[in-house]
Amino acid sequence: MPKGNTYYYFVPSDFLSLFLLLPPECQVAKMCKFSHFYMLICDCSHILLTSRKSCKSMDLDRDIISKLLLWKDSKARKPLIIQGARQIGKTWVMKEFGHKHYRHTAYFNFDASNELIAEFEKTKEPSRLIKILQAYTPEPIVPDETLIIFDEIQQCNRALNSLKYFCEDAPQYHVMAAGSLLGVSLNHGDSFPVGKVDFVKMYPLSFREFLQADNPMICRALDECDDFTQLPATIINQCRESYIRYSICGGLPRPAVDMLEQAGLETVEKDQRDILTAYALDFAKHAPGVEIPRITNVWNSIPSQLARENRKFVYKLVKPGARAREYEDALLWLQQAGLIYKVLCCSKPGIPLSAYDDLSAFKIYLFDTALLRVLAQIPAEIFTNPNPMFAEFKGAMAENAVLQSLIMQFDVMPRYWVSSGTAEVDFLVQSSLDIVPVEVKSGTNTSGRSLSVYIGKYEPSRAIVYSDTPTVRIDKIIHIPIFLADWTKRIYY
Repeated sequence: MPKGNTYYYFVPSDFLSLFLLLPPECQVAKMCKFSHFYMLICDCSHILLTSRKSCKSMDLDRDIISKLLLWKDSKARKPLIIQGARQIGKTWVMKEFGHKHYRHTAYFNFDASNELIAEFEKTKEPSRLIKILQAYTPEPIVPDETLIIFDEIQQCNRALNSLKYFCEDAPQYHVMAAGSLLGVSLNHGDSFPVGKVDFVKMYPLSFREFLQADNPMICRALDECDDFTQLPATIINQCRESYIRYSICGGLPRPAVDMLEQAGLETVEKDQRDILTAYALDFAKHAPGVEIPRITNVWNSIPSQLARENRKFVYKLVKPGARAREYEDALLWLQQAGLIYKVLCCSKPGIPLSAYDDLSAFKIYLFDTALLRVLAQIPAEIFTNPNPMFAEFKGAMAENAVLQSLIMQFDVMPRYWVSSGTAEVDFLVQSSLDIVPVEVKSGTNTSGRSLSVYIGKYEPSRAIVYSDTPTVRIDKIIHIPIFLADWTKRIYY
């Protein structure tokens, strides 16, 4: 073995375990596929490990790309708006998608050119706009062959309104748009082209996406697994190791890439603090003047809100004497900016869940669990050196992490359920015509009275418990390790 290279390998017992994970095919095909898989692990493991030191953001395989491809190939395609919080990689995804799936990419940033904004005051007609835009880019703008990107489109109401005319009069042009705090901007003015655009939501990097970059062979094994109850120890251990790394860096691309490149905890946390500072500056720059201190107070109160045993949002934790009507707009601003998730209390598990919302009771979670840790001023070393004083807030972070994963997988925002103050289920998930109760345990103890109360009252077909246990158990209650939450749909169905 050459010196200077680091290798890892699967021992024969793990070879057999991995064999069992393969999809049911003919025996010869299994042997060929598995033999190839085994050789790939043995011959390329050093590449996987060293890639952590050389991974760039362009190497991140984002799940949203598959949704963008569906949009590109749709016969009913309209201009597309990508929604999502700042710093999650929207600009990079648009450019990368253009470079990989179009002959040309014409990129326009309305935050960088007042002249470009002024040009949109002259006309709404797509044919004339194309001629104007052509003067601002060396890339040819060709129907069906060029991706036109409008970045920071919230800076130009006329450009936002022009999407309507691209939809109606020039559908042969592929137009994609995004912007920082676009969700906030869309709530104001009359420029939004209702019914004339498609939407796709973008989220922070999921653990699965991180694992794809950090340890692609393990990610592939999980993606192809048909029986998660039989996962070998090798896969479990390496997956947990990557999850610890992900828990520290989170899903924002800059700190995630630094973690993948092994830049060090100091660099990762500096990135995270800089991002939090940028968000605070956004409050001051983009929010209405009267709302700035209220938004800031709500934002800073999130760790203390989640430190409470039942996590229910309490206004007095924002500011003594605070009232709901004073802070409703501040909460809405943070929600529209994509920075928080608002989970409403649900009175009963009916279809649709929204019909049974209690608007007066809700919980607030951060859109990225690692940023929650930094906002709460908890050092990253807590994941490698457990402290009993962290046990209570560890539960809050576990709930936040599971919620992030559930939101990415299910179309309906989860709710939570309370029974006369005596029992509480962390989340209710609407999946097709099922309402699935979900409990989150930060430790290894998976029993809970609240879930038993719910099951006894409503008799759900299945329930899910996420915990720190390393293995999957499937019965009426499905037990899933938190680090496998991104594969919930595969496990559940």
